[in-house]
Amino acid sequence: MKCPKCNSDLTPTTRHKLKVNYCPACKGMWLERQELNQLEDEAFDFGDDAKGTLFLSSTPTTAKCPECSAPLKRFQYRFYDLEMEVCANQHGYWLDEDEDTRVLELMKQEEKDYERKVLAEDQWARTLTRMRSGSFLSKVKNLFR
Repeated sequence: MKCPKCNSDLTPTTRHKLKVNYCPACKGMWLERQELNQLEDEAFDFGDDAKGTLFLSSTPTTAKCPECSAPLKRFQYRFYDLEMEVCANQHGYWLDEDEDTRVLELMKQEEKDYERKVLAEDQWARTLTRMRSGSFLSKVKNLFR
């Protein structure tokens, strides 16, 4: 396979416990669809529904898919300030140098935010339960008598 950016040969290598096709010249990498999921799962293990939408829209680029030569499309990864490219035929994703590390950082932050959200929702549910208890309601009613 050839690099879609500099046309160098891609070489198999391991990054973040994943086997990927890596470009030694520009340091980008080709991830197949399931490999991007595996990369995200290294940091975020609450399931795909909790991760949110991968992308909504994309714009064409001049780079070509290393597998089928279809034009790659640029998109904003999960609404973060990170752009990457995807094969129009869904073969995989092109990540520029160290964007795999950035994906991990974003997923770690997403996991922390998700845990904080779940904790806040649990605390709010307990508060509502206490407010609905008979003793609390009677105290509130007595305030207005």
